[in-house]
Amino acid sequence: MDIASIIGMVGGAAVVILGVATSGGTLMGIIDIPSIFVTIGGSYMALFLVAPLKQALGLFGIMARCFKVFNYGEKTLIQNMVALSEKARREGILALEEGLDDLDDPFMKEGLRMVVDGTDGNVIRAIMENEMSQIEARHMGWINVVTQWAGYAPGFGMIGTVIGLIGMLNNLEDKSSLGPNMAVALVTTLYGSLLANWIIGPMAEKLKGQNAQEMSAKEMVVEGVLSIQAGDNPRILAMKLLTYLDPKTRKVIEADVLKD
Repeated sequence: MDIASIIGMVGGAAVVILGVATSGGTLMGIIDIPSIFVTIGGSYMALFLVAPLKQALGLFGIMARCFKVFNYGEKTLIQNMVALSEKARREGILALEEGLDDLDDPFMKEGLRMVVDGTDGNVIRAIMENEMSQIEARHMGWINVVTQWAGYAPGFGMIGTVIGLIGMLNNLEDKSSLGPNMAVALVTTLYGSLLANWIIGPMAEKLKGQNAQEMSAKEMVVEGVLSIQAGDNPRILAMKLLTYLDPKTRKVIEADVLKD
């Protein structure tokens, strides 16, 4: 569970409630069911016009990833790559075939299989980078739909406000209802802004961060596989891959992988 996302959701709700309470309003004053239908429901329905049915229906499962912590095992990846490099230099490239089926990472497994098969390094890089591009394109396809939803929400908030104002103007003879009706009309604008800036927009950014982290891990795999294919010294391989880590994480494992 991603604690940061939980803090963002709970903290955001708390700030809004505190703002309402300290401004002299009430929580029930900002709750309006028709406004929820127009803002959330309307903006979500718009997605069916711009995205395939599969994406529009599966969007909530993708957004749920914001509440999960993904570990792409960069530290373990470096240690495994160094061990494989040492084995290749000691026993030959063909010796790597024996343990390929035990690898958990299909991307690494396919790359090393091409090395064992004697595939040219440029071909290996082209194939692996193309696979990365396709994976990232699929990720960004989902992320773009989330981003589009965040963009539509404020617009539907304004639509709801206009609908409320029309109803209010149709009842101008009842002056006592003008204030409450205006408040309800403005609630949809609030909902649209909250949806875009507190929930959906930040979720899209978090998904982009997860994608970037995964692509970085895959870049490490490509560099490691090509280093093994080129017959680099395991120490050189380790130095290449350590550059992908932040200084704190790098310091933890560099003593283990940078062996003389």
